[in-house]
Amino acid sequence: MARGFNSGTRRNVPIFGATSFLNDTATEMGYWVLPAFLTSLGAGPAQLGLIEGVAESVASFAKLGAGYVTDRFPRRKPLVVFGYALANAVKPLLAVATAWWHVFLIRFADRAGKGVRGVPRDVMLSESVPRERLGASFGILQAMDSAGAIAGPLLALWVLSHFSLRGVFWAAAVPGLLSVALVAFAAKETGTTVSVAPAAPPDGAPASVAPLPASFYWVLAAVGIFSLGNSSDMFLVLRAQESGFAAAYAPLLGLVFNVVYAVASWPAGRLADRVDKRFVAAAGFLVYAFVYAVFAAAPSRAALWGGMALYGLYYALTNPVLRALVAESVPQGARGRAFGLFHFVLSGAVLVASLATGELWKRWGAALPLSLSATLAVVAAVMLLLAPRAATAASSDSSH
Repeated sequence: MARGFNSGTRRNVPIFGATSFLNDTATEMGYWVLPAFLTSLGAGPAQLGLIEGVAESVASFAKLGAGYVTDRFPRRKPLVVFGYALANAVKPLLAVATAWWHVFLIRFADRAGKGVRGVPRDVMLSESVPRERLGASFGILQAMDSAGAIAGPLLALWVLSHFSLRGVFWAAAVPGLLSVALVAFAAKETGTTVSVAPAAPPDGAPASVAPLPASFYWVLAAVGIFSLGNSSDMFLVLRAQESGFAAAYAPLLGLVFNVVYAVASWPAGRLADRVDKRFVAAAGFLVYAFVYAVFAAAPSRAALWGGMALYGLYYALTNPVLRALVAESVPQGARGRAFGLFHFVLSGAVLVASLATGELWKRWGAALPLSLSATLAVVAAVMLLLAPRAATAASSDSSH
């Protein structure tokens, strides 16, 4: 079992928050200028869809594997540190990329690192605080992550005012390396023994682990349907550029999005500790549907600015809330598998969504794929509202 809650493990909340702030600062510095950079290399929507789809698919498989390893390995922290180190070692290489397939390989490695670290970090966080603080803790983590995503575009704008797009990628290496150092030296390990301890089965049968509840799989199905329409956020940036936004304004779009995301994440997490998390996440899916309908129509630049702000609210209502829902609804010894499956479905479907969006965009324009994404989000919201209430995995936490 994992360690009990104490001041040592509870400090993981601000430590992981600060790590996420630095890492996302590095990531977002380059993320919002990536479509313009790819365009300068001769790539278009199809290549963008391939890069982002395959990159997220790699992340999803890495998360699935990391989930099973986390439930069987006595320590979580080495996986977390390795994931942050891998991602931040390759991101600066974008500065020397000369072809779109170079970007493909770099994003491949970057997302693999994200996949390796995400599940054990979420498990460590869920093991660091009591159940009644899960929503708020994931909300704090997400708020700090989004604060970094605010700093990133601002720094990118400053760098762009003095240097080229490639200068942004070089500058992003500094906060990235700091994030690796912080998690390596300050985070507190929460695992002491393998969390899935197989009981002795009768008649020498193979040992097994506790099954995940049916309610978890219902939520997983809703997330999967939603994710089939949840293509890369870069398509929203591309849509804005097609509607007349200059490439230099892309970081400002990211700023608007992340300001709302950062401000709303902690309150959304706190709200999810007090009301049914399914309802909060369903509301987030409906906000997503509205945003994508706005971008599909693209009636004005003002509407797109407003849509990007609401997009931050969608993320705040879903990202920390769904992770808290997963953590509280499965046995503690199965959280690695649950988070691995959750992230696998969440990001794995992005491969299909991004490739499909790229091709549909190329053949019929932006309105069709964006409208399809909005429709799937509504379906997923209804599924969450109809989902059975999960039995709280209190027995696994009762010792705390």
